[in-house]
Formats: sequence, C-alpha cells, structure tokens
Amino acid sequence: MKKFINRPERMAAESLEGFVAVHDGLVCFGEGQKFVCRKTLVPGKVGLISGGGAGHEPLHTGFIGRGMLDAACTGHIFTSPTPDQIVAAIRHVDTGAGCLLIVKNYDGDVMNFEMAAEMVAGQHRVETVIVGDDVAGRSLRSSGRRGVAGTLVIERLLGAMAESGADLEKLKAFADRIAPRIRSMGVALNGAILPATEIATFILGPDEMEVGVGIHGEPGRARATFADAESIIGMLADAIMADLPQAGHDNTLLFVNGFGATPPAELYLAYHIARARLEQSGVVIGRSLTGTYVTSLDTAGLSLTVALMDDEMTALWDQELETPALRWSAAHG
Repeated sequence: MKKFINRPERMAAESLEGFVAVHDGLVCFGEGQKFVCRKTLVPGKVGLISGGGAGHEPLHTGFIGRGMLDAACTGHIFTSPTPDQIVAAIRHVDTGAGCLLIVKNYDGDVMNFEMAAEMVAGQHRVETVIVGDDVAGRSLRSSGRRGVAGTLVIERLLGAMAESGADLEKLKAFADRIAPRIRSMGVALNGAILPATEIATFILGPDEMEVGVGIHGEPGRARATFADAESIIGMLADAIMADLPQAGHDNTLLFVNGFGATPPAELYLAYHIARARLEQSGVVIGRSLTGTYVTSLDTAGLSLTVALMDDEMTALWDQELETPALRWSAAHG
C-alpha cells in the first residue's frame, strides 16, 4: 500500500497539525491539542461541538467557523474521541449560553459524548442531538439509523441558527423537528484501506458493489451486481424518497457526497441523474451541494442526501458561512 504517511498511529495527529496551520486565520488548537476550535469565539452564543474518528475529512474540523461549528474533537482513524477531549472542548467554547453536542449515531460516539456531558453536569448546560439520517438502518457499529452525510446539513442549519442568537432550548427543539426531514444512503465500489493494517474493510468482486454503506468501512445492507450510473443513483434516490414524509417536496436540498476516491466528474454526473429522478417524482430542487465532504478514507463511492426544506431551513442554509471546507456569502442559492 502506498500512502503519504509516516507512522499510521501518528497519521491523524499530523494531519490535524497541517490542517490548523493551513487555516490558522479561522481555527486553532484547544488545550493540549485535544480539539480544534474557532479562533475567535462569540461571547453569549451557544457553542456547537461535534466530532468523531479521523478518516472522514473534511468532517468535522473542516466545518468549524462562522455559521457552523465552534469546536470538533477528533479520534484516531475510525475511532471515537475520548470523553476528556469533549469535556475540554465544552469548557472552552461555553461562553455563557451552554453547548449543543451534535453526535453521529455510532455507539462509540454516543457513549463518549454522553459521558462527557455527564462529567460537566452542574457546571455547564449541555444538550445533545443524535444524527441518524441513514435509510439503510443499523450496523454492527450502531443501534438504529447511522449518522452519515446528513450530519453536514444538521451542523449547517444549527450553526446558522446559533449564529443568529438562538438559545439552547430552541436549537434542541429545532434539531428534533428537522431530523425526520433529512435522509441519506450510500454505495461503495471498494472497502476503505486502514493505514494500520493495510487491509481493506471489505472485499468486492469485479462485478459487485456494496449498497447501504456507512462511513467507517463497514459493509452495507446488501451486496449487489454492479450496474450503470442511472440504475445505481436511481436506486438510492428511490430508497431515500420512500423513507421521507410524503409532503413538503416543493423546496428540497439535494446533496451528492463523495467518499474520498470518487472524482468530481462522477459526482456531478450522479447529481444530474438524481435531480432528474427526483423531479420526475414532483420534487422541486431548491438548493444543491456536490463534493467530497463526508469521507471514508479512500473509498470509491458516494451518497445521496435529500432534505425537505421549509422556509426557515432555507433561510438558515442561505446565511453567510465561513469555514475551511464550506463558505458562501448571504443569500447563497
């Protein structure tokens, strides 16, 4: 295996050091390099914290900044951050309004973030949002729906609302309301290769694909025969739409996300197919996002995310955004 790494056990830490150096106008390390945070916090604003294992970049550190997260905690490759990392982040970013933890529904992430919240109880007001947008269902790493690329949408909408001055209770209630309106599903053409072992997380035959994958290299809900893009993307779009509410399709966000080794040309082709498929079903695409944002190391594959946006969600999505991985001016369309 040829990779630009030194020692596998140092890969995540050295990558973070490079990330912070490149984006030092927006982010910095927190205490003991336990987390990455906004360089300038906003006093009196609810602090938004997320995190997870390395290997998903630019999630979550790439979304720190105005209009999204205040801090992110990163573990080793595909390994949850530890409670002490999360506690340090809470203590740093709570400027008086409390903190909201945005947690992908994987057992390790949920357990460690919950433990951290318990450790600071009585000192900090903390609420937790569990993201479970994956229509493919449970895996060996989670109970119930996994948190996948829809996590980006949740972080963006809550980040914009927090930036506008919403309190902790309003943010928590908003998250609970919008969660059922965001669904994702992915497909992979190879397993991720873990740097420490140089072994793929699953092996596919030349005419196979893994359908319903998560973002930790775990197998999906079915192994299927490889097909053309029209068939694959149509299958994902149909599964997502079958899992969403039957109303509110007149202003929809379509997000096509690459898993790390899928070129932009293929992502844009997938977007073209998915949009046509959704519009044939009466869905109106009001907002779009395409790119490599929620990855699984070097996996060749992609996911679709569909979010049924109402006026409030759309207005929040369009607010000014400045992070290392995503940025746009107000009234973005």
